[in-house]
Amino acid sequence: MSESQANATRSGRLKLVLIMLVFLAPIVAAGILTLTDWQPQGKGNGQPILPQRSFESVRVDVAGKPWAWRDSEPRLTLVVLPGPACAAECLKTLALMRNARIVLNRNADRLRLLYVGTVPTTADAQAVMADYAIGSGGEATFAPFRPTTPDTVSAVLVESNATALAWYPAGFDPSGLRKDLQKVIR
Repeated sequence: MSESQANATRSGRLKLVLIMLVFLAPIVAAGILTLTDWQPQGKGNGQPILPQRSFESVRVDVAGKPWAWRDSEPRLTLVVLPGPACAAECLKTLALMRNARIVLNRNADRLRLLYVGTVPTTADAQAVMADYAIGSGGEATFAPFRPTTPDTVSAVLVESNATALAWYPAGFDPSGLRKDLQKVIR
């Protein structure tokens, strides 16, 4: 074998080893991260609901019929819980939550808005509330999530299998909710 052939063979083997390392490196890195129990930390704006719970057995009536947590197609539900005396600030947050749904564009149908509580009676409330299903019931289940401060609102994001994913307590940033919805609903 001539020296040029030997150099070509070494060069070819080196390239093959480098290609194998490019594909092997992520697998080795994933194995190391798994062995060290590292978990990625998402930067969601809502608070995780721990322990996770299912709302499938929670009865909420909407227009005299029970709310179907498991819908005919996979859709999330944003359960909106007003505090006492929902007025101007509460209504402003409700409008921003509705807008967060609208921003989803073609995926807006994958999110249902469920308002559980006394409907606000201010003059501009009808326009905002038109996009919400108005429900009643589930008081015991929703009590830990419902705000106690007047003119506030909180929300619980519920997966299509009726599992509660995240809680947005009173005073949450609606733009953070919008960002979370855009991550979850694609």
